[in-house]
This record gives sequence, structure tokens and C-alpha cells, in this order.
Amino acid sequence: MLEIKNLQASVNAKPILKGLNLSIKPGEVHAIMGPNGSGKSTLANVLSGKSGYEISGELNFKGENLKKIPVEERAQKGIFLAFQYPLEIPGVNTNNFLKTSLNSVRKANGEKELDTMSFLRLVKEKSSELGIDEKILSRQLNVGFSGGEKKKNEILQMKILDPKFSILDETDSGLDIDALKIIAKGVNSSRNKEKSFLVITHYQRLLDYIKPDFVHVLSDGKIIKTGCSELAQELEKTGYKKLN
Repeated sequence: MLEIKNLQASVNAKPILKGLNLSIKPGEVHAIMGPNGSGKSTLANVLSGKSGYEISGELNFKGENLKKIPVEERAQKGIFLAFQYPLEIPGVNTNNFLKTSLNSVRKANGEKELDTMSFLRLVKEKSSELGIDEKILSRQLNVGFSGGEKKKNEILQMKILDPKFSILDETDSGLDIDALKIIAKGVNSSRNKEKSFLVITHYQRLLDYIKPDFVHVLSDGKIIKTGCSELAQELEKTGYKKLN
């Protein structure tokens, strides 16, 4: 699914990722943990195609060189990023945003666009799974939403777009335990043998509900340790300093 070899990324000549290697197969869930400034969000941004980074190394998704693919085409090919801080977009209706995004992906993949009634049925189904009040979907995108509502809306987007590879960039940040469980439920219900996930988090608590196949520790731009889900529990007790 995803192959990264010796990935280096810098901003304004300042190195952030310094030779990162990572391989994610279809059906796998990987977690990235690490201290502030280790490069976690940079990795998420580079994978999603955000501009402003100078990149070298290999970055392949399903056999294609991602470095040559712009951000909108990455989304159409099945890469999804749930933001740490979802943007508020005044003037853009949430339902319209979701429908336009979905039909853009379907059109790019040669599928028939959904009509309004079919889309609304889909939104109703997915919203119900996440415990989202459909009333907020008629509001402007993320405007006036609580932190939990914004994060749930991100997962709703993921459920509707049905991507092959989802990146969750500190989606648990600022969530109470109830919202955390709903987010985890949305992810777990999407897991299958064809989809992969990269969960980026500071804390082990999210991984109590989303059990990863592998946990990686990112420090100073490199993965310095890899283990199973028990590694996250170890880090919760000992912190990161003992690994350096």
C-alpha cells in the first residue's frame, strides 16, 4: 500500500524528516508516536501532498510515485487526512462540501455521481453510526462546531469518501472520553483487508480503542523503534527520553 524509503523533508532549508523508512500493507493499522517536534505532523502533511516542503527519498502509494501527484489527485486515489485542527470554512455548507467531495472522487474513478437523494441516504446512515446530529450538516463547515463535533465531522468525511489509506493526525487531541470512543468506533468499523490506517498520536489512550498492528516511535525525524500495541503502553509509563 505505502512504501517510504529514506524520506527527507525540510522547510526553508531546515531538516524535519531525516531518513524515515516505513512500509504499510493493505489491511494494516500503524500508529506513530513521538514527542513534540519529532516530525509527526510533517509526515502527515507530506503524505497528503501539502506544499512548502523540500522532499527527497522514495514515497510510493500502490506502486506510484506520490511525489509527482498533486494533493487533489492523491485524494482521488484514496488518500485521506483527518486534520489535527480542522479548518472552519464560512459560507460553505457542510452537506454541499461532503457531496461535492464524494462526487469528485467518484468522477475521477469513472463512477457515476450520486444524486441528492442517494447522497442524503448515505449521510443519514453514516451520521447515525457516529452519533452525529444531522442538523449540524446544514451549517457552515466546522463554523461554531465544538472540538468534538469537528473531529466527528472529519471521521464522517472519511466514512463517506471511503478511502483506501487514512491518516489520522492527532484526531484524539482535545477529545473527552465519549467523543474518543465514537471516533474509534468510526475507524474500527471501517477496517478491512483492503484499507490501511496511519494513526498519529501523542498518547496511548486512543490506542486502547483502535488496536494497531504496529507502533512506531518517531524522534528527530526518524523512526527509532517499532513494536506491537504493547509498545504504546510502555511509552505511557516510561516516556520517550529512555528511547533516545
